[in-house]
Order: sequence, then C-alpha cells, then structure tokens
Amino acid sequence: MSELVCEDLVKNAVSQSGSRRGLKDRLFSFWFDSFVYNQIWEDPRVDLQALELKSDSRVLAIASGGCNILSYLDQAPEKVVAIDLNRYHIYLTRLKLAALTHLPTYDDFFNFFGCANLHANLERYQTYLCQHLDDATRNFWEGGNWIRRTVMGPRINYFSSNLYNYAKLGYLLRLVHSLTRITRKDPSRILKAETRAEQEKVFNETIAPFFDSKLVKFVGRQPLVMFSLGIPPHQYETMREENSGDVIDLYRERVRRLTCEFPIQDNYFAWQALSRSYDLKGRQAVPEYLKQCGYDVRKQCADRVETVVAPLTDYLRRQPDESLDRFVLLDAQDWMKPQQLTELWTEIARVGRPGTRVIFRTGSKTSPLERALPTPLRSRFFYDQKLSLELHGQDRSAIYGGFHLYCKE
Repeated sequence: MSELVCEDLVKNAVSQSGSRRGLKDRLFSFWFDSFVYNQIWEDPRVDLQALELKSDSRVLAIASGGCNILSYLDQAPEKVVAIDLNRYHIYLTRLKLAALTHLPTYDDFFNFFGCANLHANLERYQTYLCQHLDDATRNFWEGGNWIRRTVMGPRINYFSSNLYNYAKLGYLLRLVHSLTRITRKDPSRILKAETRAEQEKVFNETIAPFFDSKLVKFVGRQPLVMFSLGIPPHQYETMREENSGDVIDLYRERVRRLTCEFPIQDNYFAWQALSRSYDLKGRQAVPEYLKQCGYDVRKQCADRVETVVAPLTDYLRRQPDESLDRFVLLDAQDWMKPQQLTELWTEIARVGRPGTRVIFRTGSKTSPLERALPTPLRSRFFYDQKLSLELHGQDRSAIYGGFHLYCKE
C-alpha cells in the first residue's frame, strides 16, 4: 500500500472542518501518520478475561504495537486479524511475528523485544529475520529517506539502542524524564518499592508534586503531548469536560493509578513509563507475549495471524456474514462521529457470529454507544456494565477512563 494511500486513511479517520477544531484534527492526523507506539498500552490480562477466547475464535483486533496480538495466541484461537490504519504499527507487528516464527530460541526473542538494546539484535535480524519480511516492512526497518539513512541510520538500529526510547511515545517519555531531572524528582524510586504503601509514599513525595510545576503544566497542555499519547482532539475535549477543564489533574490521577494501585513488581506498564524498560532481571514485569510460559504455543500459532492496513469498517464490509466473533477496538471509537459508529456497529452486527464479544476502551468514563447508536441496532448487543467496571479496575495500564464489553444477543 502506498504512503499516500495510508496518509489518506488516517486523515479520513479523523473528522475535519474549517474550524480551530478542524486544524487540530489535521495536525493530529499528520502526527499520527508515523511510528507512534513502541508497545501497546492495553492490558492483555483484562482483554483475555473479557474475550473468553476458544479454539474456534476468529478475532479482529487493532494491532497498535502488536504486543497483544501475540498475547492472544496463548489461547490458540483459529484466526487473528491484526488491523491498523497506521502502517508503521503493522510493520512492528510483522517484525514481531517474523521474530516469533524464525528466531531459534526464546532467549533470542526476549533479547530482541524485551531488552531491545543489544548489538547482537542486529546480527539476529540479518541472520534470521530480514529475508522473511515483505518489501514494505523491510524498507521501513532498513531504509527511509536520505536524511534518515545518512543522519539517523535505519530504524532497525533501535533494537541496539533501546527501542523504547523511540517512536512518538518514546520521545514523549524521554521529555518527561528530562522534566523530572529539571524539577529534581526521581519517580523511578517506585520501582524499588516492596509494598503498595511504599509505592504510595514515593508517589506523594515525587510524582504528585511534579505536576504542580509551572513548566510541567505548560508542557502538559500542549497539543503535541496529547497527540503523542494517541489522544485525538475530540477525545481530549471530552476528557477535559469530565475533569472541569484541567487535564493536569487528570494526568496526575491516572499516573497515581498506574504507579500505586497495582504491585509494581508485576506492572510492566509502570516500568515502561518510569524507566523506558522492563524488569530485565526478574522478568516478572514484562508483557505477556515476552514471558516464557506460553512461548511454544505462540510460536506454533504465529501463522494464524493476518496483518491488514485498512479502516475497520471498510474491512468489515468485505467480510462474509457471521465470519468473526471477537473484536478488539482499543480506543478507536473516540475518533468517530455517531454516523461512523453506526456504520461500524452495523457491520459488527452482520459479521459477528452469535455469542460475539466486543471490547474497547475510552478516554472518558462512559461508552459512546449508549447515545450514538440507533435503538434497533443498540438492542442487538448486551452491555455487560458490571463486568466492564470490574475489568477496568484491573487494567494495569490505568491510562484510560473506561473499559467496555458488549456481547451480541
């Protein structure tokens, strides 16, 4: 797929107008048409509880960084379609699938994506992986324009200098860490905490005051900060309204949840936010797809994943009736207008088998479907609000306002 076509897909996914909001939409679509996420920020443990995958499950999931696509393979579903508007995220997903399939050992795989900072990873890429990538994916990791080739080097070098320092989110976290040094705070102290009480104490001493800095407040309110978090303008405005117009307090509260409400020894999201790395020594605070348990099953099932660059609704229109039964929409619906939501869920209702389960997250607390969908369409799905709230409370990422599960009646 050409770069111009991919750029159009992203632009068309974000509502635009001639207003100031329209200008922000266009800026977001430009910013998002790049390598944004170096890992996914949705907790796969929560996903798997809600999805209840079986051996005949056929999954359609937005890929993002590809981590959870591989995590779903633990349950050996029949098929997983990894779809994304952002071709760069698909390139990362394809690299992970190639590595899972062709790297000779679990340790090779862990070192490539868990450590992601070893020169030996470049040798692994040349020896085992590059020849198994399609041309577009290989060009992404090895090629680029002349500026990248001569000044920055190919992107595959990320894996010898810490992948998690790169992509838009990595750059944002590096900026945040620079601000912590300027404000003389060291939030990484939490990683050494042995109890939740210690985590709370360090948060109150280091992170909570960090958000009181005038410099942090100024930076935190800039559009490029929210764009680097993958938050489109409409979602950002909704989050502001729910928090009396002050996103700084919202950031503070969600970081508190991230760093205090779950044991730090197990929360790889917090490790990534605070150190831009995982628990490489104990290998406990690492993503599910990087754990040795389940590695053989994931490896055997890697060929069940199909990767697609396309809008969700357009892809679904091309699928037969009742051909899928699990849908993972991430927070994509926060981008959509009511008409777009109606079109998407009309296709989910047609393509979904009986017993279909659909999960998604929202920046705000409430599900947009309760107001957006026409009553006849809405009535075809059961909203499991109780379980949704329970699972939201278990999401170690803690960056979203809501988790939602809908089941086809």
